[in-house]
Amino acid sequence: MNDPVNTLATSASYGQALPQAERHRVLRNTYWLLALSLLPTVLGAWLGVATGITRSLTGGVGLIVFLAGAYGFIFAIEKTKNSGAGVPVLLGFTFFMGLMLSRLIAMVLGFKNGPELVMTAFGGTAGVFFVMASLATVVKRDLSGMSKWLFVGALVLMVGAIINVFIGSTAGMLAISVAAIGIFSAYMLYDLKQIIDGGETNYISATLALYLDLFNVFQSLLSLLGILGGERD
Repeated sequence: MNDPVNTLATSASYGQALPQAERHRVLRNTYWLLALSLLPTVLGAWLGVATGITRSLTGGVGLIVFLAGAYGFIFAIEKTKNSGAGVPVLLGFTFFMGLMLSRLIAMVLGFKNGPELVMTAFGGTAGVFFVMASLATVVKRDLSGMSKWLFVGALVLMVGAIINVFIGSTAGMLAISVAAIGIFSAYMLYDLKQIIDGGETNYISATLALYLDLFNVFQSLLSLLGILGGERD
């Protein structure tokens, strides 16, 4: 299931444009925290796969647990982003997201070529991030107008993903995965441009937005690869 929870991250407040040195500081801190946030994600995913703790989270139950946990954490991060508790809460959120991702990873690892599919999804996500980061540094146009269109797209995507949880359509999953890759790649460009232009002044909020972009692109790529390229024994 694709869970475009990044729609809430767009509500983060943006301050006035910052001096160049301050923009670089926010960007640098964001990259460091983003790299750090991947460690709890990997730990959560490993724990979930090893213990099977999320195996029973299917259908409506899994959806409720995911949405309640994800939006609860996002709300807490926005409340604590200007305090010392902001980073620990963010890292707790990334652990939770890794745990929720473990069910999909376990399913893909059940294929004969599962490890290769996981690494391909990881490499593809890293490639998307590299391209979007490069574009964000060379694009001079103000991209703030993208916000409302991306928000609407992500909202439609979320509704479609929720409906597909109950329908269980493979074709629907394929369509949602492809759309999610496109929408959250564009969100990645938008969020990076906001940081570079000084529109985002808080590195915790910036990290949250980029993390959700990466999470959704990786999850969607992995779903797509599992459906189209999974080899059964």
